[in-house]
Amino acid sequence: MIKCKTRCKWDRSKSTERTVDAVKKIWPAVKDFCKRADMLLLALCIICSVFGIIVIRSATLTYTNPNKYIFVQTLSMFIGIAAFVVLTVVDTELIADKWLYLCIFDVLFLLILIPFGYDGGTGNRSWLRFFGIGVQPSEVVKVVFIVIMAKQLTYLKDYKDLNAPLSVAQLAVHFALLFGLIVGISSDLGSALIILFVFITMVFVAGIKWYWIGAGVAATAAVIPFAWTHLLHDYQKQRILAPYDSSIDPRGDSIAWQANQSKMALASGKLTGLGLGKGTQTQSSALTGKHTDFIFAVIGEELGLIACAIVILLLTAIIIRCCVIGIRSGGTFNMLICFGVAAAIAFQTFINIGMCMGISPVIGITLPFFSYGGSSMVTLFGAMGLVSGVRFRPKPKRFSVRY
Repeated sequence: MIKCKTRCKWDRSKSTERTVDAVKKIWPAVKDFCKRADMLLLALCIICSVFGIIVIRSATLTYTNPNKYIFVQTLSMFIGIAAFVVLTVVDTELIADKWLYLCIFDVLFLLILIPFGYDGGTGNRSWLRFFGIGVQPSEVVKVVFIVIMAKQLTYLKDYKDLNAPLSVAQLAVHFALLFGLIVGISSDLGSALIILFVFITMVFVAGIKWYWIGAGVAATAAVIPFAWTHLLHDYQKQRILAPYDSSIDPRGDSIAWQANQSKMALASGKLTGLGLGKGTQTQSSALTGKHTDFIFAVIGEELGLIACAIVILLLTAIIIRCCVIGIRSGGTFNMLICFGVAAAIAFQTFINIGMCMGISPVIGITLPFFSYGGSSMVTLFGAMGLVSGVRFRPKPKRFSVRY
């Protein structure tokens, strides 16, 4: 018995020592991560997410199970933070080197929507739902697209002639394939337009000549009539035209209903809002999509103009921070990653707020970090991790002297 007690005491002592040693090894790594990663960017994203969760709670009070939305969004935020950490540490260029596999992944992930796509009552067959969990492939695909496009543009710029006709044709085919797959398979015009804006931003930052941009505008203008006639459904055409043509819905009780209720909510909030849980439009069935596409209207009605301004400032700060990191990165690939992510956030923010104000079509684009959506939350944090990773890795020596 004495020997057993002595051995047990020795085992516990050794176990404690190993635990202390493990903590001593982990703590320096955590300190190094916090020093090298962009903690300001992470803090801004967390502030926006927590703000969004509070508003989602108020927006879903009238639902059967409001706690479900809070649980999913909170869990998604923590998974997103984990994705931020992983993608900060992992070298994005190593991921981009597997560009062929990434392309195959994008195509297959979208093709899965053909047999298993789910529209969720939105008219867009853009969701996969298994065991009660919904995943939106386009959210993941747009982040992967940024990585692949950054790799392709960097290669063409450094080893070929970016402005050669063959190079431009390769870029155009890459974009057109993904854009066509998203629109053709899921009818998700909102996600397709985000891809378009990201593509335009990245090729511009990479240094494409103005005459190619002009040619692209002309080609787009030539394709629009065909796309309008053969690719878009009637309800999509009406949604696009509704903000600018009152004859489409003169009574405002069909296509223009959501935008009209959103404008009423924003107007009734005035400067300081009616208070959380007290919004007339929010706490009724009048404002649909109030926890997703029209979360900004909820913020305006219940928290007022001041809160709306804070939301815009927070998202603007994230966009600017991404651009600053890109400018200081010292490499074409890293800069393009940062500007691609910034472009996606900027376009989503602009269109979503425009939808809520009735000045842009209702095309199913959510407000980054604020709107409910697990896929969106995780991929947004992952995209921020790509940007943080640019700062995490040391800049080239030739560039470190300048900055």
